[in-house]
Amino acid sequence: MIRSFTALIHREDGWFVADCPEVGTVSQGRSLEEAVANLKEATELLLEEFPQQEVDHPLLTTFEVAINA
Repeated sequence: MIRSFTALIHREDGWFVADCPEVGTVSQGRSLEEAVANLKEATELLLEEFPQQEVDHPLLTTFEVAINA
């Protein structure tokens, strides 16, 4: 069975850090592709050990903030 998950990615100290908010897995890589591949592997391993029936996808939006510089 194939399921879709969300990857939230940011840069940190020269690494790409990938987070899957649906299940809480986090991984990293030197490239974007490596970070996502590592996150996929971590998520697969977690779900093998702790299967989940339903997973809610997060809502993603943007917002603006006033910054006084």
